[in-house]
Amino acid sequence: MNDTLELKQIPLSDADATWQSELKHAYRSASELRLALGLPPGDDRDYGFPILAPRPYVSRITKGDPTDPLLLQVLSNERESDEQLGFSTDPLDERDANPRPGVVHKYQSRQLFIATGQCAVNCRYCFRRHFPYSDNRVSRAQWRDNIRQTALNPSVNEIILSGGDPLLLNDDVLNELLNEVERHPSITRVRIHTRLPLVIPQRITDALIATLSNRRFKVIVVWHINHPNEIDEAVKFAALRLQQTGVTQLNQSVLLKSVNNAAVTLAELSERLFSIHILPYYLHLLDRVAGAAHFLVSDREAKLIYRELAEHLPGFLVPKLARETSGNYSKNTFGTDNL
Repeated sequence: MNDTLELKQIPLSDADATWQSELKHAYRSASELRLALGLPPGDDRDYGFPILAPRPYVSRITKGDPTDPLLLQVLSNERESDEQLGFSTDPLDERDANPRPGVVHKYQSRQLFIATGQCAVNCRYCFRRHFPYSDNRVSRAQWRDNIRQTALNPSVNEIILSGGDPLLLNDDVLNELLNEVERHPSITRVRIHTRLPLVIPQRITDALIATLSNRRFKVIVVWHINHPNEIDEAVKFAALRLQQTGVTQLNQSVLLKSVNNAAVTLAELSERLFSIHILPYYLHLLDRVAGAAHFLVSDREAKLIYRELAEHLPGFLVPKLARETSGNYSKNTFGTDNL
């Protein structure tokens, strides 16, 4: 069998069948998505970024509403073809921070691994929608070597699994990779950035729970939830299962025009997150990636929203407002008076 860590080349276990079936039957064109939601026909182009929207996620979208905030995150828009000054295909200059295939190293104490180039949902504002995933495909042997090289760096104590979506890896493969991390005591945390349990909650299988449980290092799952309507009973159950394993759960959102650019919406999101054992972590200002300019919220509006949000919530439920800037060794975070 080919040794590369691409989903299509990894055998699937019976435990994976349910979520894999949901992924297989996801909507993959604007026309079928509109038809399913009772919307009139429209532009069917994908603007170089394929449509991918799993049915469990689409079931939370209000039928017949072209302005639904969940729909706007997954349906292509003609404004994606607009060229805007300051927007680029690599807004964070990640190609310059890609020292070897499968690794992005921007911050001193942690190293990001591109686990796979695939996602379970294609968010229209994705800052990696133009990322050269084909140049970052690695074999299992290369992955193990990347972990060993990371562990030799005395300044690094955390590995971040990203992508794509790392939970698209088969449970057995993910277990194998985490077992390799176990061999290196200098790595004290593994952070998994994922949208998969949100869009297909069935991904939280018994096998995955076993894979994440009882690790020497601390496991942190970072969800990506932008709107309270994204959280349904199945998502609540998935979060509860993870919480019972002792996994730390955080959430990062992106501030998006016409999706969540209102303090009352963000406050409701924080409250709902905390009720299912997920702590609000970051509220990101939009990364200026080509094709996503129509989601941009101005700095002035962001400042007003954030001040109002802080008035609605106790401090521990207010996510950090952050901007990632190329060349910086940390994210820029803002208070209510210095944005």
